[in-house]
Amino acid sequence: MTMYANTTKRPCTLTRYEQLLLLRTTGQRFDGYRDHMLLSLALATGLREHELVGLNLGDVMAQDGKARRRVQLRIFKRSNHDAREQEVMLSSGVQAKLEKFFRWKRRQHESMASDAPLFLSRLGKRLSTRQVRHAFQLWQERAGFERRLSFHSVRHSAITNLYEATHDIRLAQRFARHKSITSTQIYTHPTDEALFQAVQGLPC
Repeated sequence: MTMYANTTKRPCTLTRYEQLLLLRTTGQRFDGYRDHMLLSLALATGLREHELVGLNLGDVMAQDGKARRRVQLRIFKRSNHDAREQEVMLSSGVQAKLEKFFRWKRRQHESMASDAPLFLSRLGKRLSTRQVRHAFQLWQERAGFERRLSFHSVRHSAITNLYEATHDIRLAQRFARHKSITSTQIYTHPTDEALFQAVQGLPC
């Protein structure tokens, strides 16, 4: 079995409870539905904030009106790979959520053109990364978080979730779209949540 040296700092992630709390808080409010979908997609794919806001409807919606299973990214972190390797797969759960989101967008009279932005600002323009960061801080406050995390922690959480479910670092590398497995090694660090669960069985 191949062993990988792991000397890098572990990533800052949301606990499973924090992830569910954010999804529940955004999902229960009409003004949070767009952000609920953005968070759902981020947790399901590990996409970075600029990759999320760069998505168009046609990137995730097929001509038959169904959400795609495979999404080829047009906007991504250029230093990682060539464009041929910038593909993410969508679970059936997030596909169903996206199809519901499309119907909601249509009822809001948003453009359904293939080149229209998937996520719009309140002014009807493409959502910016600055607005994503601001909204994320707002929803953490509304959800009653005891700490404040950056939006990039959502990507860290998605990759950590996949690694913890599979313990397959190569699969996590492909999911994260890392050029080098060294970048993926940080997700093999035990999380705070794992440590908390482990100490529950200690005698006291």
